[in-house]
Amino acid sequence: MSALAALGLAPIINAAGTVTRLSGGILAPEVVAAMAEASAACFDMLDLQAAASREIAAATGAEAGIVTGGASAALLLGAAACMAGLDPVAMNALPAAGPRRDFVMSRSQRNMYDRALEVAGGRIVEVGIPDRFSGAGVRDASAGEIAAAIGPNTAAVFWVAQPWSEPSLEEVVRVAHAAGVPVLVDAAAQLPPLAHLRGFLEAGADLVAFSGGKAIGGPQASGILAGRRKLVASALLQMLDLDLPEAQFRLPPEFAGNALMPFLPRHGIGRSCKAGKEEVVGLLVALRRFLAEGEAPRQARMLARLRAVQAAMGSTPCEIAEGPTPLLLLRCGDAAAAARVEAALRARRVHVNQGRLRDGVLVVHPAALAERDLVPLGQALAAAFASDLGWAP
Repeated sequence: MSALAALGLAPIINAAGTVTRLSGGILAPEVVAAMAEASAACFDMLDLQAAASREIAAATGAEAGIVTGGASAALLLGAAACMAGLDPVAMNALPAAGPRRDFVMSRSQRNMYDRALEVAGGRIVEVGIPDRFSGAGVRDASAGEIAAAIGPNTAAVFWVAQPWSEPSLEEVVRVAHAAGVPVLVDAAAQLPPLAHLRGFLEAGADLVAFSGGKAIGGPQASGILAGRRKLVASALLQMLDLDLPEAQFRLPPEFAGNALMPFLPRHGIGRSCKAGKEEVVGLLVALRRFLAEGEAPRQARMLARLRAVQAAMGSTPCEIAEGPTPLLLLRCGDAAAAARVEAALRARRVHVNQGRLRDGVLVVHPAALAERDLVPLGQALAAAFASDLGWAP
């Protein structure tokens, strides 16, 4: 009996994408093999994170980088680094942060994931009125409003990477750096395109958080924090197990070395954000694989999956929207009809992306689909549309 069967678990078809609530995606065999190899040995975690920093720096152009227990963990650690720097007294005080605890951000960029900043001890200062989203007008926050909100209590400006984010990252960096304040970027789901690995840092961001378990194809419980060496070093120190005699501790040169620390802090606010040896190694192998494959081959691979689903759907109407990640769109007419079809699919243990449910559109995201899923998914979609919308397959 398989381990899954022994636990009473039956897999689902995940056509929603690499979302955490559906356990993310499916690891490539070489990633699984690397994690298994790492699991059979022990390492000094500083050596592993130093190796990670070299790989991440080469991939992103950052001064340094670490592997964390997910993108939210990277945000928490990034916030802690912006508040404490390399001051062990400040590290030990978190989450009861000192005066520099404010994170300035556009109100229109608020989301459920920015809670990570507050968990670290930060306080979010919202700027601007997003009339363009409420329908009352066209304006959003401006760089001038961001600049006016920066004060002696500001730890960083927080910017959420989305195509529609305003003000732009370049504008935010300009006003933040003019005030001597770093910029922390949430780019968790902003890959692909591949250029984003370097783009936010090239635009001047001081720290950028990426998910390791989405497009990169690493373990679901992995993330990347990349950026300025001293800030990354602070984040690492606040995540590590520091239960050893202080004289034995040595911070590798990848993280600026020991000389910058007057004494070793206690276990930090980010101790629960750790990544194990398997996650670190798995993510690094996945990152190399992601870089080696390149943009066009990845798009072609995703498109081939959707074509196979489309073929298995027969005459059920659908369309493919091409882009960095192509998507299969199923127009149900209205939101109520889309909700009925989505519920029918879930009853068949099939999950589709609900991001456009209010528009009456169901979306098939190819990233978390296995080859074995493609024909059954197409058949399930055709059956759900036939039974709930009366469309002949």
